[in-house]
Amino acid sequence: MNGEQKIKGLSLKVGPLGENDRLLTLLSANEGILRVAVPGARRPKSRLAAAAALTLLEVQISGKSSLKRIQQMKVIKSFSRLGERIESLAAAQVIAELCLTLVGTNDPQPKILEAVLLHLDRLQESNIDPLKILGNCLQACVHLLALGGYSIPFDTCFQTGEKINPPIGNWDWKCTFIPSEGFAIGLIPNSKIQLNASEIALLQRLIRPNLPVNKKGYIMGPIDVWLKILVIIDEWIENHIQKSLSSLKILRVTYEKDINL
Repeated sequence: MNGEQKIKGLSLKVGPLGENDRLLTLLSANEGILRVAVPGARRPKSRLAAAAALTLLEVQISGKSSLKRIQQMKVIKSFSRLGERIESLAAAQVIAELCLTLVGTNDPQPKILEAVLLHLDRLQESNIDPLKILGNCLQACVHLLALGGYSIPFDTCFQTGEKINPPIGNWDWKCTFIPSEGFAIGLIPNSKIQLNASEIALLQRLIRPNLPVNKKGYIMGPIDVWLKILVIIDEWIENHIQKSLSSLKILRVTYEKDINL
């Protein structure tokens, strides 16, 4: 990537660089993760001060070194409203951190960028409903893991290969989650996470395009079940990507505090 180049990407992370510059981390369709310098962005009234996190940008970059520099910047869309609530901000940070985990430098991932923009839009739309914020965030994680090659195998029993078809209404039926393997029909001794038929059915629905809602438009499932799904996603990531997402743990603490209030 020599000379000048125009790139469209979502800013995932912004940090200081030297005395007056910023370091901008972008998720782009054709380049994957791209880190570029934004010269003078920390100066008052800088024309490049729009280099903020969670902003879809079109930038013109140049330079021959490994760290390119932004020459021009245009804001296409800002997701700044996600900062109005601690829940939506925490959810957006989960999505950003997961992208940084799944996508590498010079790793084109157009479908991941497309999915991220879709889910950030949904987070902004559900900004007044904390449970929908949580549901949208966890569905985004399920979609991004699938696109990144780390699908959660909630449809098949890892012990028998049998399809998991939860019998809704049968409260005696159970399945077990083992982070290193996946899901097994029945109870496994000493396992930490067991799910009933309704819980695994809710988890299975997250791979679909839309969030599961009832006829009145309310999200399906109580908060404690969504927090169980959060733990499942967190442990799957830790076991299969060998990465602990601090933002996912912050999101969990945020909602557990809400429950205890």
